[in-house]
Amino acid sequence: MNVIIETVILCSVLFLICFLETGTDEKNLLGLRSYPTDVQNIIRSNEKYKDKTKETNIPKVFIANLVMFMIVLLVFGIFIKSDDFRVNFINILILGEALNLFDFVIIDLIWWRNTKRIRFSEIPDKKMYQNPKKHIDSFLRGIIMYGIIAVIDGFILTIL
Repeated sequence: MNVIIETVILCSVLFLICFLETGTDEKNLLGLRSYPTDVQNIIRSNEKYKDKTKETNIPKVFIANLVMFMIVLLVFGIFIKSDDFRVNFINILILGEALNLFDFVIIDLIWWRNTKRIRFSEIPDKKMYQNPKKHIDSFLRGIIMYGIIAVIDGFILTIL
């Protein structure tokens, strides 16, 4: 039951962060790597934005996210920890993969692709934001990342 409560809290916080970190062109530039390639190309070639963008290093982003979510899930894991590695591993895996699935389905596919908050003022056409490829790629990397986190955090929680 505690895993469910923690999952709801994590998903709610993630949505709140996504909501607060969008809404203006400047905020949206911070998440440019999540946008379809066509939108990224338009923004990078736009005189107004080209100096404010940088190329994304996917391995570096993966490692940064791995460390960040390893810490977040470890903190949440403390409240549901067990002396059994398997229980800790499964609980952290559930938290991580549920968060990943929530991010993919609710935030990326339903909210992100339909809200005006993520659209750049220079590209208001909703059709430009519909390609889900970046979101699918991110979701697939998340499956791997949260599996790694579950092993590491499961081990740490077991020895604490």
